[in-house]
Order: sequence, then structure tokens, then C-alpha cells
Amino acid sequence: MAERDPIEVRELTMGYGERVVQERISFSVTKGEIFVIMGDSGCGKSTLMRHMIGLNRPRSGDVFYEGVGYWAAEDEARESLKRRFGVLYQYAALFSSMTLEENVSLPLVEAGLSAADARRVASTKLALVGLAGFEQHYPSEISGGMKKRAGLARAMALDPDILYFDEPSAGLDPLSSRRLDDLILELRDSLGTTVVLVTHELPSIFELGDNAVFLDAERKTMTARGKPEELKESPDPKVRAFLHRGRL
Repeated sequence: MAERDPIEVRELTMGYGERVVQERISFSVTKGEIFVIMGDSGCGKSTLMRHMIGLNRPRSGDVFYEGVGYWAAEDEARESLKRRFGVLYQYAALFSSMTLEENVSLPLVEAGLSAADARRVASTKLALVGLAGFEQHYPSEISGGMKKRAGLARAMALDPDILYFDEPSAGLDPLSSRRLDDLILELRDSLGTTVVLVTHELPSIFELGDNAVFLDAERKTMTARGKPEELKESPDPKVRAFLHRGRL
């Protein structure tokens, strides 16, 4: 039997109250690719990610992980699916009162590891993202780029098959942003992790993206899908303008 795609979004419609954010969104993400969700501010990129990771229930449609519908699943099965992915939020979302080691250890302890084993794994994950020696530092003691890497270490704590990134370059200087992009590529290539990336940053889109979808805020649906370089010549003028930063 053919291997199923790790992620498939089918006819997803999202909204708050009377407001429809996006509707009839459908796409699939293949194993080991970096898939970009892009569009102008306010189009619903982060909202879509929140629906994909189980934080918001869609109005209709579902998100399938290797053929299993997340929102149609029972609670126990849904929790099992959640353990398959890690998330790096826009502002790293580290606990300021905890050291980096404690932040990364937290999901491990919650999963049942002993405190000693969790510390050992946390140290390994921090080293993997270039933070060896910073285990006992607090978030206030490190730079913005280092906080993002620590957040990535925590997202990787349980060895997920899938990593979600919500605007990972937000608030970073260009050099730190490039270093984070390089780290994402390195981790994907070395671990074979499937990556879903929410961003409006063109350097990251073109450097990282194997495939992408464009969400249109006015039409409230997905208006383009494909490789970022190919979408630069999209028949949709809004997609072309976005990928050329309006310089057409």
C-alpha cells in the first residue's frame, strides 16, 4: 500500500464568530519537505497553523495525519497525534522563571521521563541547536536568536516527525534570521523531519521552501500552490506582487 502523506488538509474552513477567516483550504505535505504557508499580514497564516496543531477547531473540514482525521478522532487518539509534532511559536514562548534546561525538560517530564533522564535529553537537544553550555541560563540572559533556538530545542524534545514554525524570524536581525534558516535546513536534512513554516519573509520562503500555499485575505481562500520560485510567475497578480515585494 502506498505511503500516506504525513499531513493532508481537506476543505478546511476557519472563522471566529460571524467572521470567516479562510475557507475550503486543501493541500498535502509530503514527508521530509519544508512546506511554507505564506500571505500578507492578516490573511490567516497563523490561524491555519493553530487549526493544524489542534488549538482551534475548524468550522468544517479536517486535518489528516497519515490518513487519520485529527478533529474526527477520539480524545485519546488526538493526544497521540499531538505527540507527533513539535511547535516553535513566534516569540519562542519560553518560561522566564525556568532555565533553558528546565524549559526543554518540561515536555519530557510531562511525557513520563524521570527528571535525570529529562535533563540528559534536554542537554542533547540544546547542543543540537548550538546552545551547549547554556543549560543553566535563563531566557532573559540570552539573545533573541538564542531564545528561538532554545524554543526549537524544546519543540524537538519528544523527537517529533513534524515541526511547525510560526514566523520564526520575527524580531530577529538579518544575520540571526539567516542562522536560524540554516539550522532549520540542517535539522531537516539530518533528521528527515517534515517542516511546516508560517512566514511572510521572502529570504526564508526562497531559501527553505520546497512547496508553498498563498492565502488571500480578500478572497478568503488559498489562491496558489507550488514551488516558491515558480510562483513568482503565477498568473495571480497578488501572488506575483507578494513574491516580488511589489516591484513588478
